[in-house]
Amino acid sequence: MTKEDKTLRKAALTFRAINHDLRRTIINLLREKKELMVMDIYVKLRIEQSVASQHLAILRRAGIVKANKKGKFVFYSLDENKISTILSVASKLAV
Repeated sequence: MTKEDKTLRKAALTFRAINHDLRRTIINLLREKKELMVMDIYVKLRIEQSVASQHLAILRRAGIVKANKKGKFVFYSLDENKISTILSVASKLAV
């Protein structure tokens, strides 16, 4: 597998991750609040904890969300560098 193939696979994983209404809602919530625990997310969105965790895991694997453990709590935030890259690639694809 070439480096270009790996890059395309990563890009596909990223775009698949954001191609879901609930995950886009989570991204917007994190953009607004900067950092949240999973409990904050599932309470705010009125979804099950397991659903929130599954979607956060997908976003984390795609590199869109970062997890930061503070004591026994895990806080989630956006990887702003990844978001900038996504927006840049999307704008180039839209041309």
